[in-house]
Amino acid sequence: MNDFRIGFGYDVHRLVSGRDLIIGGVNIPFHKGVLGHSDADVLLHALTDALLGAAALGDIGTLFPDTNPEFKDIDSRLILETVFRKIKEKGYHVHNVDTTVVLQEPKLLPYIQKMRSVIASILETKTENISVKATTTEHLGITGEGKGVAAYAVVSLSA
Repeated sequence: MNDFRIGFGYDVHRLVSGRDLIIGGVNIPFHKGVLGHSDADVLLHALTDALLGAAALGDIGTLFPDTNPEFKDIDSRLILETVFRKIKEKGYHVHNVDTTVVLQEPKLLPYIQKMRSVIASILETKTENISVKATTTEHLGITGEGKGVAAYAVVSLSA
């Protein structure tokens, strides 16, 4: 019998001047970037937590604590790769990924295909199995006021 798992992840980071805006492994030109201990890639962090949750392996903060200087400015693609290795070691593979980035600006449409490709490559699956969507909050809340960016991710795995 197939062991089918579903995981959910969420992350949010503040937008500030002087940092790069990296979402889904893609550096997006913008006058603000994401603040965090790592490169603060909100999409890859949410996806990483979804994978960890699906396999019952904890969470990103436990495995990559922001108190550890070893992870200062780490590329979130490396975090996702590390977690995916753990997923594979447990005998799971990815069926599909569905994500949503919440950001007032800039518009992400020109970068979504590249994000999907980056994620598919790391997760060793077809781009067709990766969904990346973007939305705004109509100027409401931390994301709508341009002070932050959030991401949600759902992933399905099977053995």
